[in-house]
Amino acid sequence: MAASPTLRRRRLARELLRLREEAGLTAKQAAAEAKKAAPDKSWFEAKITRIETRKLLRVKDADLQVLLDVYGVSDPDQREAYRKLAREAATSGWWYGYRDILGAGTYVDLESEASRIRTYQVQHLPGLLQTEAYARAMIRAGGVTSEEEVDRRVEVRMMRQHLLTRLDAPRLWAVIDETAFRKLPSDVAADQIRHLLMVQRPSLRVQVLPDLVGPHAGMDGSFVVLDFKSDPSAVYAEQVGGGGLLIEDTEQITIYETVLDHVQASALSVEDSRVWLEARLNQLD
Repeated sequence: MAASPTLRRRRLARELLRLREEAGLTAKQAAAEAKKAAPDKSWFEAKITRIETRKLLRVKDADLQVLLDVYGVSDPDQREAYRKLAREAATSGWWYGYRDILGAGTYVDLESEASRIRTYQVQHLPGLLQTEAYARAMIRAGGVTSEEEVDRRVEVRMMRQHLLTRLDAPRLWAVIDETAFRKLPSDVAADQIRHLLMVQRPSLRVQVLPDLVGPHAGMDGSFVVLDFKSDPSAVYAEQVGGGGLLIEDTEQITIYETVLDHVQASALSVEDSRVWLEARLNQLD
């Protein structure tokens, strides 16, 4: 599995913040000490803060080694581990060639290294579970008129799905509102539902949240919770215009996880959802 540069940047920033705090230094003090160690370099409080908040996307090796000196990291193996982390954080993800479509690519990059993906979707099916025909219809419905751009966006969406076929594929649990199924284009609906039924397995579960439930905890909109083996979770909340908000605050993540727990409890069970999908497919056929 290719390393996620975004995840590595999160980890490096978190580690450097931890090292500074364990050294008992403020950002201003750390910058002053770094300036003493490397007087020919530009060191100031804002630079330390930018590194720790990932505003500075690439930490130069020389700068990293100065900080490790300041923070008292002398063990060669530890230093090399941090240097490797910085090198991985500075690479480009597979999506880099599609940055005109994906922008910074933060979500897609994090998704590629998640160990578990939990999502609630209201208006459409999760991108990882879409057929090519459904994805194409949704992209066109979003106002994309250039067929070349439609093709590239579909290509990216299908490439994202490769992670579900890996030996270390993340566990995926999707709760999908009935609204999304009512909005399935008639010419792709049957194939899309067959696909949902076919891909399910113990590590990939789908639940349907039927209209008869009425008001519920997830009515504010779609979101995805990304969990990682060795890093804090993150939430991606969808926004108008196709963009999204990446949430990393622990308290906010807990709120979203609570909402997801309530939504999962309100939805049909996995087995009842399968029955529901089969019944809907029979109606279409």
